[in-house]
Amino acid sequence: MTNKEYIAYKNSNLTVEERTNDLLNRMSIKDKLAQLTQVWGLEQMVNIGMPHPEDMAAHGVGSMLYVSNPEDKNKYQRIAMENTSLGIPLLYGTDVVHGYRTAFPLPLAMACSWDPDLLEKVQRVAAKEARADGIHWTFYPNADIARDARWGRVGETMGEDPYLSSKMVAAEVKGFQGDDLSSEEAIAACLKHFVGYGACVGGRDYEQVNLSESELRNIYYVPFAAGIDQGVETVMTAYMDLNNEPLTASQHQLKNVLRDELGFDRLLVTDAGTIGNLITQGNAKDGLDATEKAIKATVNMDMGSYQYLQNLPKLLEQGKIGMEQLDEAVRPILRTKFKLGLFENPYCELGKSEALAKDPVSHSLARKAAQDSIVLLKNEKEILPLKDSTLGKVAVIGRYANSQIDCGAATVVGVPAFVVTPLEGLKERLGEKRVLYAPGPTSERTITNFISQFIADFGLETPESQTWEEQTAAIEEAIRISEQSDIIIAFLGENADMSGEATSRSELSLPGRQQELLEKLKETGKPVILVLIGGRPLAVTWAQDHVDAILMAWQPGREGGRAIADILFGDVNPSAHLAMTFPRSVGQCPLYYATTQTHQPVESQPQPFSRYWNELSSPLYPFGYGLSYSNFVYSNLRLSKKTIAIGENLTVSVDVTNTSARDGREVVQLYLHQRWGSDTRPSRELKGFKKVMIPSGKTDTVTFSIGSQELKYYSTAKQCYVQDAAAFELWVGSDSTADLKAEFEVTEQ
Repeated sequence: MTNKEYIAYKNSNLTVEERTNDLLNRMSIKDKLAQLTQVWGLEQMVNIGMPHPEDMAAHGVGSMLYVSNPEDKNKYQRIAMENTSLGIPLLYGTDVVHGYRTAFPLPLAMACSWDPDLLEKVQRVAAKEARADGIHWTFYPNADIARDARWGRVGETMGEDPYLSSKMVAAEVKGFQGDDLSSEEAIAACLKHFVGYGACVGGRDYEQVNLSESELRNIYYVPFAAGIDQGVETVMTAYMDLNNEPLTASQHQLKNVLRDELGFDRLLVTDAGTIGNLITQGNAKDGLDATEKAIKATVNMDMGSYQYLQNLPKLLEQGKIGMEQLDEAVRPILRTKFKLGLFENPYCELGKSEALAKDPVSHSLARKAAQDSIVLLKNEKEILPLKDSTLGKVAVIGRYANSQIDCGAATVVGVPAFVVTPLEGLKERLGEKRVLYAPGPTSERTITNFISQFIADFGLETPESQTWEEQTAAIEEAIRISEQSDIIIAFLGENADMSGEATSRSELSLPGRQQELLEKLKETGKPVILVLIGGRPLAVTWAQDHVDAILMAWQPGREGGRAIADILFGDVNPSAHLAMTFPRSVGQCPLYYATTQTHQPVESQPQPFSRYWNELSSPLYPFGYGLSYSNFVYSNLRLSKKTIAIGENLTVSVDVTNTSARDGREVVQLYLHQRWGSDTRPSRELKGFKKVMIPSGKTDTVTFSIGSQELKYYSTAKQCYVQDAAAFELWVGSDSTADLKAEFEVTEQ
């Protein structure tokens, strides 16, 4: 028999709620305030006035972000566990976006796979590697809808469509979290940025957003709702103003919508410094005011601004918030830590994550992910796939062909040396002697001061630059190399640092002198295959009109070089379809397929109609578009009923025949249009898709179910969700311009 006090919260046999209640009852006000705070874990931040991570661990803070090495994680964790009164473990968070040590394709690339199951597997590997390295929490998935290619963060999203995004986001949550957060293969996911961040004015990051209630409910809330239904553990607020109210201070958006309507009752964290930013944005008078607004909007954790730590004691003293409100803010943080099993297993095993990164199964998955995300945009005269048995020398042109970073190695700790570049992949396939390489001119940013200084501050190399004369010489060398070859494969596009936070672009052409290079390559008379590398849709109208084939490879990750070779030489039949519309020119942005019909559509000629004076209204490549080496023919579209009552379902069936000599996978897409109703509805909306393998010469019958879930929407006129009695048009095909059509009607019950 011992006199040692029984401590319920340390008993893993109790429920999460029992343990949380016991711990909360033992905590002082100081303990609770510390748990609401997430601090920077980078020791370099001390140089700009931030507290040292060791000091904050001793203070008992709730979380640290961006602690890079596992030794430091264990050191700070030991301080929190052993040198604080209650031994509450630290929650380590970071951005695990497209891999941890194994670099997978960019998220927008993965969206082009139209394969939620594949994406779930990808994020399961990322979670396993991250958890082994002491990471408990990723600030991902990005559930923003991206409809403006100028915005720098489109590559982090699942694209422009709420239906596709919701399916992919839910798969990511499932991949990260699994069935048990305490598993050594799981981490807590975080939906960001609630809400509307991707609709920033002019595509400029951080700018204000103005969205109607209809747009929010029919488009922007949808992926968040899917992630919440999947059980996501955390949500992050957005930086910007939505309809003149910063999200972090919005009781309507955070409490009324996110909490009460969408049912999210877990950990809500700000984006970095967002509470302090309320002052800068003109919403809060001072830090005290900003803190009060955030806590009353139900924000649980302050990321990196230290406003909660500094100002909540005074708000308690003034009676502006009470102990019950403080406890409810702390409770979700403690629950998350118990769910993650951190009280039992707070430390990480050194070297384990590096060992996992050598797993050939992960490498194979990275290769498949890249293969399935590369979109074939053009294939003139079926020049692809290439036949290496009859191919002579190949000119590989462009520095992206040999750049590990630009091919997607820039995960948090993704090691560039682990990335197989396209040049390496082609040399593996063809041998050294048949591949000629010239890097061509650089295409670094026009504005380099900020990024160069930022990189220098962290001890990294600044981007290369060339004089105009050096660029000219590089172009001439590329032409000389090309003239010695039988075919040219040009790897052009964007640097990795042209995508991401604070990287918006005012034009979408190939940066630098790449367009000049491409035109000179075409002048050689050799066949030109263009492989685009980058993180956003580009306006490559000239290329579409002049080169022989185009692949959008995005930032393809660790095995991207091999995957590109697999596609080029036909070892893999391309099956990816665009998750975001490609514009003809930047003046079309924002550009997306699901628009309402104007009163004077293009078809109203010769009367005045909706168009540009100097540009077609149509996109260069529509949403859902993607070519294959197979040929698929759609026929026999049929409905189980021509009329249904509100609340009933109908079945849609279509035959898809592979008329080619190659087996292939097709993304069968279903679009709807409600012809009239309470509100004007988009001319087309994606309401179903299936990715199917169809052998050569075979026909597959693909079916979909249409019911209230697909037909209801939020009505501006009625200020509620409705399902109208109306006539509907339905299309099934390979992209958003599909022309195989059927009609049905919904009647009152």
